[in-house]
Amino acid sequence: MANQKKQSDKTPDVSAGLGDIAKLVLGKLDEHGLTMEQAVSAMQAAGTEAAAKKTAKPPAKKAPVKKAEPKSTAVITVVDGQKLSTAKLDWKQVWYTNCPMVSANNIDQELGWCKQEFKNMGIEYDYLRHTRDNDFYPHYRHNLKNMIRFGGLNPPIQIQADLEPTVLLGATWVYEGGCMAVRIDEPVSQMSDLKGKRIGLSKSLNTLKNDWWRVQEHQGILRMLELNNMTKDDVEIVEFPYPDDWYNDPKMLAPMNNPTDLWAARDHKHDLAFRPLETALLEGKVDAIYTQSKVFQHLQEDTGKIKMIEDLTRYPDWTKQIANTPAVITCHKEMADKHPELVVAYLKAMVKVGHWANEHKAAAAAILDHQTFYRDAQDTYRGIKEVDMVPSLNAQNMKAIKICKDFMFEHGYMKNDFDVDEWARPDLLQQGVHAWMEEEYAAKSWGRLKEGATLKKKS
Repeated sequence: MANQKKQSDKTPDVSAGLGDIAKLVLGKLDEHGLTMEQAVSAMQAAGTEAAAKKTAKPPAKKAPVKKAEPKSTAVITVVDGQKLSTAKLDWKQVWYTNCPMVSANNIDQELGWCKQEFKNMGIEYDYLRHTRDNDFYPHYRHNLKNMIRFGGLNPPIQIQADLEPTVLLGATWVYEGGCMAVRIDEPVSQMSDLKGKRIGLSKSLNTLKNDWWRVQEHQGILRMLELNNMTKDDVEIVEFPYPDDWYNDPKMLAPMNNPTDLWAARDHKHDLAFRPLETALLEGKVDAIYTQSKVFQHLQEDTGKIKMIEDLTRYPDWTKQIANTPAVITCHKEMADKHPELVVAYLKAMVKVGHWANEHKAAAAAILDHQTFYRDAQDTYRGIKEVDMVPSLNAQNMKAIKICKDFMFEHGYMKNDFDVDEWARPDLLQQGVHAWMEEEYAAKSWGRLKEGATLKKKS
């Protein structure tokens, strides 16, 4: 009992404490002229507001406003019922395009020296497909006046003959000739074994572009027959039409930084769209097909299903090796006539890159391997080892271009004839060479002097 009494003595008098607090509150209310009812009402309102804040959902975030894409200024034309698109002409912009083959431009697209040359002039320099405004067809039609093309020979010949006035600026000869391919298990080891047999000849159904692959197939087949004392009457030429329409694939029309992006997207070394007759050969629909020496040849031999029985590169007569080569540089005549400084800047860069590539063939091969149809970088090196990468309009290149032009005209691949010598503008190439030489001279002589390139005259 005593312990319980002690515990109760220690318990605080709560009622007395609350009474004191109530007196304080009432005193404060009197000071402010407020009644107890008003105070209770205010406390209830405050409690309701606090509860609402706890349960209220945060305001919904507004979706970001999507910026409208800038309105296209592309120029649309209609050819054969199909729309063609090109960027609006702007001479502060130069476009370039090339083929997946051996050229200084294919190397420069990774080095960027030409882009720097134009940047120094305040000119934008980009790959043709860098914008959605340009489709692929200027590469085959040159319907873009501020574009320079460095690529296969057959399309620019037809362009100059039938489509647009252009000028020939330079060329690079490549030893690729052509081979005759057959199935590996067939008892065929030489051209004479093909007598009475079927040789395939592709036919592109895309009328917007030059059928360059068919042209070189046709040339190569006739030459191989000729070199083996045969004619087309000794074999059966079987045509194989194919769509050739990947240029219109929406996935391929997304902007690309340079052609390497294009070939990576296509996985071009394994894409049979570039070898349209290979499937027909393997399925037995034909007995032989033409293919390019070294480039496609090695990829096809690597399958273990195909072998070669003829190779034009083994003949000393180089005129039999023209196969969409030499690769040529062309631009629109308006560009050459009215803006020659742009052409000269491009040619200066190509000469510079060409000399670098000649001195660093292994490095050049590593770059070209991403864009060409050689097996790998080592195969590319072997393919370009003897190639002069500096563009020129020497006598051999000019003769090769004439031979190809004559073949195309005689076999109906172009409607109109023209003079190759009149097409060429060696004066512009010469200016490009001089500009490169002056830069080299300054870097290697005057630029090394203490006073730089300026000498003080003796008094």
